[in-house]
Amino acid sequence: MQIQPSTKNLAQIIDVSTDHIDVKGQYIQLAAPIRLYGQLNTSKLFAQYERDEAQRLEQSILKIGVDEAGRGPLLGSVNVAAAILPASWSGLIEEQPLKDTPLSILTDSKKLSEKKRDILYPLVKVHALGYIIADIPAAVIDQVNILQATMLGMRLCTEALLDAALTCLVTKNNENTLLKQLQIEVLFDGNRCPDLSHATFHELGISPSSVDCQAWVKGDARHTSIAAASILAKVSRDETMYALDMQYPEYGIAKHKGYPTRAHMEAIERHGVLSAHRRSFAPVRKALES
Repeated sequence: MQIQPSTKNLAQIIDVSTDHIDVKGQYIQLAAPIRLYGQLNTSKLFAQYERDEAQRLEQSILKIGVDEAGRGPLLGSVNVAAAILPASWSGLIEEQPLKDTPLSILTDSKKLSEKKRDILYPLVKVHALGYIIADIPAAVIDQVNILQATMLGMRLCTEALLDAALTCLVTKNNENTLLKQLQIEVLFDGNRCPDLSHATFHELGISPSSVDCQAWVKGDARHTSIAAASILAKVSRDETMYALDMQYPEYGIAKHKGYPTRAHMEAIERHGVLSAHRRSFAPVRKALES
């Protein structure tokens, strides 16, 4: 993993691509590379977890929220994001842990206007202790199906963010006491959790039993950490749609964002299927057959 320090804001940039994945010991070559990018706010991360022994025992839970955007469209990537908010900001939305913070309007991205999402996007990046975004391209979606592509993105985001965060914490503390005390909660939006790699936990020096994976149905409307991830996933995916719209203005992508609207289907009929279309999705498959 490429982690580059930034002297301006004591952040570490995460930027890595992978073209293969290990699933329970089986090596799978991906149809296209998956890119993961994000950063750690190392100064805030250290401040939260560099405490004396008594405080560590009471406050040693690292919560990661994970969400996706773009499962339904016929075009482009599905984007997955993971975010670590400051501990005092991470909790049930109904209990208002974000009141009087820069993220006070944060909730499920689907309930917010595009203008509000665009306001929150850089704020989440600035105030999160760490975040990561994965772009799972259409070729991988066609290779493994949309559900497995989403689960793969959730797994990769979780493992990469844990790798970066725990490596930094151990390097700073120069000992393993923190890892023995740290409890990790990973909150996934939806009704299932991905299968995380135990080999990754072993490499990080943590026990799989210290990682509590939880599936939260409609979690982006219930928990602030998941809501933060939903903003990152949604806005980053919209950005890829706007970039495609610049390349192919005749498809009207900026308006339909790849969803199977009437205008989108008519554009496919007139102009054909793009390389970014998901060929495993029935409307695209039928268009190719005809």
